[in-house]
Amino acid sequence: MATYKGIQGFTIQNLSADPSNPIEGQVWYNSTSNVWKVEEATAAGAWATGNNLNTARHSLAGAGTQTAALAFGGDLTAATEEYDGNSWVTSPGSLNTARYGLAGAGIQTAALAFGGRNPPVVVTGATEEYDGSTWASNPTGLNTARRNVAGCGTQTAALAFGGLSPSLTAATEEYDGSTWTSNPTGLNTTRSQSAGCGTQTAALAFGGDISPGVTGATEEYDGSTWTSNPTGLNTTRRLLAGAGTQTAALGFGGLDSTPTETGATEEYNGSTWASNPTGLNTARSQLAGCGTQTAALAFGGDTAPAVVAATEEWTGPGAGVTKTITVS
Repeated sequence: MATYKGIQGFTIQNLSADPSNPIEGQVWYNSTSNVWKVEEATAAGAWATGNNLNTARHSLAGAGTQTAALAFGGDLTAATEEYDGNSWVTSPGSLNTARYGLAGAGIQTAALAFGGRNPPVVVTGATEEYDGSTWASNPTGLNTARRNVAGCGTQTAALAFGGLSPSLTAATEEYDGSTWTSNPTGLNTTRSQSAGCGTQTAALAFGGDISPGVTGATEEYDGSTWTSNPTGLNTTRRLLAGAGTQTAALGFGGLDSTPTETGATEEYNGSTWASNPTGLNTARSQLAGCGTQTAALAFGGDTAPAVVAATEEWTGPGAGVTKTITVS
């Protein structure tokens, strides 16, 4: 007769606390809560409601991971907030240039903010670096000042692409930690209000506004040129958010072609987009996002006409989830 140990390769343990890195199929008894538990893999991705931002806003930027995120700017605010996987805490360090329609890159303790709009100035190329407590302005900003720009990468190796300057631009720039360098080859589809993710040498651009109209166009960047993917987003939209990498991306929210705020969520595997049956709980546009394809975070945005502080956490298909075994 087959045994659990024979099938799984380990015994059922009696533990005072749940293991920190359980393996799919692992069963254990939690002696503190007096329940049996099992580690399963999620069959389909889903969004769960988290605690709200302290400052409701749209057209903001984000950086970091699901459990260590950063939200900054938006709605002419300089406010910066940090998320620990449970709640948002307002940072004493605000952006030096309050703005909206900006982009972000990096992690919670080493983030980058660039571009945006700061009336009465129509567009700005202002670039700032965050060290986990304060923002420092870089005297050298984007070569092409713009708003509704997309970005990705790290604080010392970031990428900026697209936007309004004040007209639509395909301009692509690379940041090395001190200066921006323009790439003579821009996006194949000139646009603003798109989303981006990945790294400086393996980036992804998708969705956006092509005035008039919206696009689902998807492009991949290899560090020098953009290559268009003939298969775009299933839900064509602009003002959406993204997370993940070039070969494992997540696109969510936005304003569709009707135009209506949407919670549509799609996953990219490096070649095609697949729609997830469950979208955001709060359909919205002009939101921010960060994280990975299996553990993303969505926050802020606009539901027309309301500006929201709503935060949602995404658990993607295949991600581990601990469940309690119910017996009778």
